[in-house]
Order: sequence, then C-alpha cells, then structure tokens
Amino acid sequence: MVCACVDIGTNTTRVLVAEVEGGRLVERVQRRAFTRIGKGMTAGGEIPPGKLAEVAAVVAEQLALAAAHGAAGVRVVATAAIRSCANRDEFMATVPGDVEILDGEQEARLAFLGATRTLGRRLDGTIGVVDVGGGSTELAVGTYDGGVSWWSSYRVGSGSIAEAHLATDPPAREELAAARGHASEVLAHTTVPRPDCAVAVGGSAASLRAVVGDVLEPGTLERAMQLLSSGPAATVADRYGLDAERVRLLPAGILILDAASHALGQPLQIGHGGLREGVLLDMARTL
Repeated sequence: MVCACVDIGTNTTRVLVAEVEGGRLVERVQRRAFTRIGKGMTAGGEIPPGKLAEVAAVVAEQLALAAAHGAAGVRVVATAAIRSCANRDEFMATVPGDVEILDGEQEARLAFLGATRTLGRRLDGTIGVVDVGGGSTELAVGTYDGGVSWWSSYRVGSGSIAEAHLATDPPAREELAAARGHASEVLAHTTVPRPDCAVAVGGSAASLRAVVGDVLEPGTLERAMQLLSSGPAATVADRYGLDAERVRLLPAGILILDAASHALGQPLQIGHGGLREGVLLDMARTL
C-alpha cells in the first residue's frame, strides 16, 4: 500500500510518499521546502497573506507529487506554528487538503512510532525519543511493543530559538549563551523518566549526521556547534552539503538536543524516521 504524508511544520513543509507493508516503509519520494511559517508571523501571531499563499502552493505541489506516485491515502498534518497561530481558520480555508492540526500528544506519539520502527533493529527496554521541530520539541518515553507511556511537549524549537537569539551570521558567543540558557530553562521544569536508550529525530538531528555521525553526546554536540559556527552559513552549508537555511537553524537545534539529552540522561542516536514515518505507519493500520 502506498501512502503519503504532507507535514506542515514551523520551518519546513515536507511530503513523504512510501510503500507500507508489514510495518515496514519503502520510500518512493520525499521533498522539502523551507516555508518558515514561524519566521513570517506577525507580532499578533497571524500568518500573513503572502505566507499563506506560499504554503498553499507548496502543499498543492506536494499533494500532486503524492498522487503522481500512486498514493492511495494522503494525510496532511500541521504542528506547532498552526497550533499557535491567531488566524488558524483562515489557514485551514486557504491550504488545500483535509489538514489535521496535531496536538502535542499526537505529535509525540507519532514521532515515537516513526522513530522506533525505522531504526532497522528492535530496541529493548525503555526508549526515549526527542523530536526537535521548528516551533516545538516533543519528548516521549515508552517501549517498542507498548508504545508511549510518558510524553511532554515544549514550546521551544530551532526556529523559535534562532529567531529570539541568533541574529548574526555566524552567531556570536553571547547569542549562543542566551540561546543555551533559553533551551535549558524550558526543559528544566519537567521530571523526565530516564530511559535505557534515546533516539533523536527531526530536521536538526538528521542534518547533524553529515557533520558528526550517528550519535549525539556532549562531546559531539560541542564539536558540531564549533563546526557550524565557524563561518557564514553559506560557507558551512557548502562544506557539509547542507541547505544554508538549515545551517542557520542548526546551532539552536543543537542546544535543544543537548538539553533534551541531559533531561533523558542518555546520548542520542540519530534516527532514520520520525513524525512523517509515524503518520504513514498509523495510516496503514486503518486503511
């Protein structure tokens, strides 16, 4: 069965089309656009008309791509930026497709499902999953068979941290210090169950694989920060084969991942799938 997920996030709008059989995914096509909804919001929390039109056009293009690749079912989901925007009704009327706005719990559970089912091996014991998005971060703890037993959603993401603190390119030391304090403070007020292992998903984590490898721990996260802050975003992007827009966001993402790793008490293995993969696996159960 071929399924598709269009994921409208705070930083990016993405589509994943994959064949789902027996709980396994075989990707057919994936596309990403840096729509930066969070950056474009007005002071009153509204998505301006130009940004609404841009997102609508991207979603229409991605829905057409899904149809061209034979998707039998398509689920369009939206996350933190749309949860919090002041003109949600206008967004829903403008963007094509039957858009489902996920709450924090749904996002955490679907990211956990996608992360744990796409590693290529079964993880035993309790598993922690951190999903750093552009406007929110979700933590979930559970088991492979039993699913999520604890979750929390935080209103902090790579886009929101970058917009609040990282104004220069590359970011200045004092900007990074302020961003680190912000990320740590948000996650410090929750007592997180300590899992036996932990997985990181989302755009920040996936991009860091090209920079420091598959495991994120204090030493590799600090090394990643040094490398990504060593020059202008365009220069660093060329060096590692990344998008310059992603490089601008990565220092913020690193700081959130570091805070999440401390909260979980575990290094973070970079996963191979998260929210979109979880949506497709969930769809396959019901179609």
